[in-house]
Amino acid sequence: MIDHPVQQPQKQPALRLVPMPKDENMFGDIFGGWVMANVDVAGGIEAMRRTRGRVATVAVNAFQFQQPVSSGDVVSFYAETLKIGKTSITVSVEVYAVRHPEAPVTVKVTEATLTYVALDKQGNKRDIPLESR
Repeated sequence: MIDHPVQQPQKQPALRLVPMPKDENMFGDIFGGWVMANVDVAGGIEAMRRTRGRVATVAVNAFQFQQPVSSGDVVSFYAETLKIGKTSITVSVEVYAVRHPEAPVTVKVTEATLTYVALDKQGNKRDIPLESR
């Protein structure tokens, strides 16, 4: 697959990681499940920040892998709130990898949209504070 260089968003990522060889599949690419789990973490961080509390994933609305991720890539997960309802929040997560540290190339590897529901301490659905909506 050809790397098509792009610019990363000009904001702080919700999460930044370097996958290791233990995260590879038999072909040397990072497992899609590793990417999916960390997309969920990054989206959850944004959702918790905006709802001011505990959240749970209720839907993966869209998920598209565009490029493989390799061991040693610096992978950044950028999360942005798309919509806030009374008890739920929809978050977009874009994932970029910086490859080849000797001559860095940035590529967009994944994008996803997830929905989270706000929960109280007992795990029941709760209203999102009005000032967060």
